[in-house]
Amino acid sequence: MEIRSSYQNQGQTLVIDVGTKFDFSKVEDFRNSYDKVDDDVAHIAVDLSQTEYMDSSALGMLLNMQKSLANKELSYSIENARPQVAKILKISRFDKKFDIK
Repeated sequence: MEIRSSYQNQGQTLVIDVGTKFDFSKVEDFRNSYDKVDDDVAHIAVDLSQTEYMDSSALGMLLNMQKSLANKELSYSIENARPQVAKILKISRFDKKFDIK
């Protein structure tokens, strides 16, 4: 499954669904999902509800997203992570950089 992105809340939220596997093979698709974010967007939500596997390159992609969009005033969240993925995020202290829901 490829990465899918959609707009919600009258275009103010960009939701990025990364699918079942979030690893280096998704780097280009993930970057393309937020590369041309609309000016109306105030929040980016990364949906991990389908994600069963996540590696260290996925963590790097999340940080690179924040870094590349640093010139915009955006908030970020990681949502619906399964327990094994949530554990990786917690161990990596991603709760300090993202709102994890």
